[in-house]
This record gives sequence, structure tokens and C-alpha cells, in this order.
Amino acid sequence: MSLRIDVSAPTPDPIPHDAALLALDWGTTRLRAFLMAADGRILATRESPQGLGALAGQGAAAFEAALQTLCADWPLDGLPAIAGGMVGAVGGWREAPYRDCPAALATLADPALAVQVDCARVRGGRLTLLPGLRWLPPAPELPDVMRGEEVQIAGALALQPALEADSWLLLPGTHAKWARVRDGRVLHFSTHMTGELYALLRRQSLLARLMPAEDAAADAADPHGAGWRAGLAQAARAQPGDLGHALFGARTLGLSSRLPSAELPGYLSGLLIGQELRCGLQALTADPAPLVLIGEAALCARYADALRQLAPQQPAPLQLGNTAPHGLWHCARRAGWLDG
Repeated sequence: MSLRIDVSAPTPDPIPHDAALLALDWGTTRLRAFLMAADGRILATRESPQGLGALAGQGAAAFEAALQTLCADWPLDGLPAIAGGMVGAVGGWREAPYRDCPAALATLADPALAVQVDCARVRGGRLTLLPGLRWLPPAPELPDVMRGEEVQIAGALALQPALEADSWLLLPGTHAKWARVRDGRVLHFSTHMTGELYALLRRQSLLARLMPAEDAAADAADPHGAGWRAGLAQAARAQPGDLGHALFGARTLGLSSRLPSAELPGYLSGLLIGQELRCGLQALTADPAPLVLIGEAALCARYADALRQLAPQQPAPLQLGNTAPHGLWHCARRAGWLDG
């Protein structure tokens, strides 16, 4: 049985007076803010939909306004502030540099980029943006980048130091990441557009016309349904080049009444996750190490279920929740910003 560690639950208000850090996990769709103590405890958390997608192209003032609105009544006076994720991407508050892999996670904040925050009540009027990671293998292998997931990886290693020595970290999501860690460094990683492909096909393609109206909760309600199992089975027996044909099966299985409409989203999810896992498992087989799942609980549980079906010989992965705040705290502590 897999072990899941919940690292994201904050203590309730009122906010204690031992706040030592404002940590921001600023992604494409969400801005998540964490008020943290010097010892890494999460004292309070808030979030808003003011991610990069909502603010891109509006300039630095829009990002600062989003931060001010979210944290208006928090005791920020004199606190250091640090942010990771797409806030440092092209179109973000300001573009932060990439670090090339192999990259030591202990020095993730170097080189960081500081932006002026004219109105926010933070130390020095500065917000530190963390760099992303870049993997540039020789051609013809494809280059790869990440922003935000490296913070989650740093948090996972801070919470589970045994992972530093030798591990594979799988971070499901819109752009799922498979990262190879050894001796405290990210050696290399690969990105799979599994979540984005699912969203596009589910909402905008011909396949969606036979499916029920989109409901994220309903789509994820039964991870063991007939459609999910059929999609995984199709991925398991797929041959190279089969994906396009198998995707069209999300329509023909409905037209032929082999699957009811309600099961077609599950088929699509199982097929895409199964294809990703087949690729990832090849890398894991070639370079064995313990596998860890990091991210939202329901999605990680879906991946764990798929792993059980596609690779029953594979040990059940450790499952961690949102490790981003602890990664941000780790970087701030390494930079010497925290007392104690």
C-alpha cells in the first residue's frame, strides 16, 4: 500500500506572530500564498485565480496588484518574500534565468532575480523570483524546461532527505514531469503534456461531442470505471504510432455503444496517462530508483492506480502532497533569510 504524506494543510487563523517568510507558488492558473514560520510551519495560506494566464501581458503592476489584494491584511512588514513558478516566465512579472541540469537543489536560489515591490510591505521592498531548470541534451534529443516543479522537488527532498541519494520524482499535472535525482541534484527530466492534451480533447475536439458536459469532479469521480480500465488496457497494448487511432476510439467506442457516454472521459484519461506511464516506465526500467508521486491527492491516486495495473511488479510509490511551500522555505533558509 502506498504512503501519502499531507504537507499542505495550514493552521487556522488567527495568524500567529512568528511569521518569518512570505512564500508564493505562482503558476499558470493559480497564485498560492503561504505565510510561514522560521521552522517551516505553514501558518496561513490563501489562493486566487490570478496566475500567469490571467495576468500575462499586463505588466509588473498587475502582478503587484494581485499580490497586494491577496495578502492585504497579512503581517508582512519586514518579512522576506520569495516566489517560484511561472511568475518568472516570459510574460510574467519579470523573466528569471534558467539553471542548466545537472542542477544542485541545495543552491536552487542561485541565480535568483529580485524585483522591486513598491507598495508591498516586505523586506527591502523586494520579491525574489527563483530560476527554473533547463535540460539541454545533445541533438537529436529534445531540450526541456520547468518552472515551479523544481521548487516542489526541493520541498520533497527537504521533507524526505532519503530521496536525495537516488530517486525518480513524478509530478502529474497539466505538464507532467519525470525528474531523475541523484546526490541532491536533478540530473535530467522530461515533460509530458498529458493534462493539457486531456483538457483540449475533452473540451474542444470532435471526441467531446459524445461526452457529457464537462465536470471536473464527475470526470475524476470513479477512477476504477469501465472507461478508465479500457483506456489503460488500450495504452498497455499500443504499438508505436497507435495514439492517434486509439484517441479516435473515444468516439467510436461511444458510437458503437461499447462504452456509455459517461465512461468516455475516463477512457480518454486512462489512455493518455497510460501512454505517459509506458514511456516513463521505460526510463525507470533502464535506470532503476524509487519512484515518488508529488502533487494533488486525487490525481496522484489516479496515477498510482494506473501504475498498479500497468506495472504490478513496480513497488507502490510514496505519495507527497503539495511540497512547494517547503521548497520555497528551503531556499529562503539556505539564503540565510530565516532565524532559527
